[in-house]
Amino acid sequence: MSETVWSPTQEAVESTLLHRFSARHGFDDYRSLYEWSITDRAGFWQAVWEDGEVIASAPADAPLGREAMPGTVWFPGSRLNYAENLLRRTGDEPAIVTADESGATAEISRDRLRHLVGDVQRGLLDLGVTAGDRVAALLPNGLEAVVGMLAASAIGAIWSSCSPDFGPTAVIDRFAQIEPKVLIATDGFRYNGKEFDVTGTVRSALDAMPTVEHLITVDRLGARFDVSTIPTTPWATLVSESGAEPEFAQLPFDHPLYIVFSSGTTGPPKSIVHGAGGVLIKHLCEHRLLSNVHPGDRLFWFTTTGWMMWNWMVGSLASGATIVLFDGSPSHPDLTTLWRLAGSQRVTHFGSSPKFLSATANAGIIPASVADLSSVRFVGSTGSPLAPEQFDWVYANVSPDVQLASITGGTDLVGLFAGGVPTLPVRRGEIQARALGMAVESWDASGSPVIGTQGELVCVAPFPTMPVAFWGDPDGSRYRAAYFEEHPGVWTHGDLIEVRPEGGVIVFGRSDTTLNPGGVRIGTAEIYRAIETMSEVDDSIVVDHPKGDDVVVVLFVKTANAVALDHELTTAIKARIRAETSPRHVPAHVIAVSEIPYTRSGKKVEKAVRMTLMGETITNRDALANPDCLDQYRVDLPG
Repeated sequence: MSETVWSPTQEAVESTLLHRFSARHGFDDYRSLYEWSITDRAGFWQAVWEDGEVIASAPADAPLGREAMPGTVWFPGSRLNYAENLLRRTGDEPAIVTADESGATAEISRDRLRHLVGDVQRGLLDLGVTAGDRVAALLPNGLEAVVGMLAASAIGAIWSSCSPDFGPTAVIDRFAQIEPKVLIATDGFRYNGKEFDVTGTVRSALDAMPTVEHLITVDRLGARFDVSTIPTTPWATLVSESGAEPEFAQLPFDHPLYIVFSSGTTGPPKSIVHGAGGVLIKHLCEHRLLSNVHPGDRLFWFTTTGWMMWNWMVGSLASGATIVLFDGSPSHPDLTTLWRLAGSQRVTHFGSSPKFLSATANAGIIPASVADLSSVRFVGSTGSPLAPEQFDWVYANVSPDVQLASITGGTDLVGLFAGGVPTLPVRRGEIQARALGMAVESWDASGSPVIGTQGELVCVAPFPTMPVAFWGDPDGSRYRAAYFEEHPGVWTHGDLIEVRPEGGVIVFGRSDTTLNPGGVRIGTAEIYRAIETMSEVDDSIVVDHPKGDDVVVVLFVKTANAVALDHELTTAIKARIRAETSPRHVPAHVIAVSEIPYTRSGKKVEKAVRMTLMGETITNRDALANPDCLDQYRVDLPG
């Protein structure tokens, strides 16, 4: 059994929304509640609907209609509006706090947010936007993105956003697929103390998207758009001081809300369509029950508008949270920036990634010493597995009394498979539990569920945020191939996990990049856990490479503080891996690099490194945050 590093007090447990929900339905422990949630799916999700007080103009005929994988019909007959549920609260209390790397902040009240949404909705209607039209946005993580999304969803239009640091190819690869009617775009953004003009990217995107009938421009830098061939409206002209009340189109439960995109580093990004009702009810479950978000709490997650964590964060408005948006670099002017923001804004839920936590630790920063973090009771982490030593660091340097919630899910479900549970202990190196309503299992090679050993992450029963469709996939063949080809009728996600006997979950990395030397399956996260707490190692990425009839493990290392990757350090790295894992994990080659490639949402791109090492070309380099560094991985391996 893994070491328990935190447990909630009985008083804390009894104050949680999850405890109240459990007691109301006759359960006194999480395990029995979880079993109910995956066996009586209709009863459970109806209970979540009622607990979250979903606003709907027409009730459902039943919580669950036809049940299939894929093809389940949830809450048939109901009619609702996503934006209406997020904007239900009124008054002077803040709905949004915006912040940037300069230190500037602003608060937007719930009433003001409603009026901004009403204004922009009216502007979109004047431009001819109707239900089902696509509204695309190239925007930073600021007020305009949230308002634009809510205004589009109030109409029933489908929202899709990208971060403005995406290059022209990455933007076109995504937005051209979905044929938007309107594009909302910034002229630029600021990052790490520098200004970046993106008007050229906008021009290239418009040239590739003849369906765009109108451009709405957001002024960040005062740059000039060269868009004389298309009608253009400045954002500022859409909004007024008085504002208008939004009107909410009443639509079916599965009416499309978002189109989100896979990373697209080794092929065209998947255009994943999510339904309004499914997103609403899953996020109500995850925020209220699993994250213990109460009305008035302040939720922050470091994200961009191109990552599903932005959608997840904004969804907490339905639970009454104030969302704290940050636009800029988390390390400008230094790595205390986000911690200071959490302290000054009295953040209750602080979300980031293992990479950010590791960078803070390696910089010698003690967050509790640079900011008053007494308001923080939840620290979330996602993007990659959280190493056991990082659990120790959080409890020693952030707070000894926070729920540390390592979570795993994805763009494919715009939510969680497994994550935090406020009534359970936190065990070192583990995700606390499988998420309510998610029938997650770990399957071995024969397709049998296993406990306490690695297997493929599958979900054996439907859940509300299964995609409505892939855009441009009329017969559903690409959708089925993505999740149901290996095991028909069972969602196969592509992660290698272990379900622990006590109920926790460990993620070992993507199953399609699992190392397989000598026929032994090794999750890449096992190697990262072993070495990335070494003071000499700043970051790393590991892949396998064909050699004869087998493969060898190749480890690329970015050293800390310009330390040389000499024979002594290489030997120490191999020894650490051998001691912490097994001899099979020890890499045949350890190679120094100056940078590790990441997607723009902060995920290591092992598959792209593997392809580059094999001499293959990565066609969608713009999907990476730092594509030029891939050139370092074109190496000839000795032997």
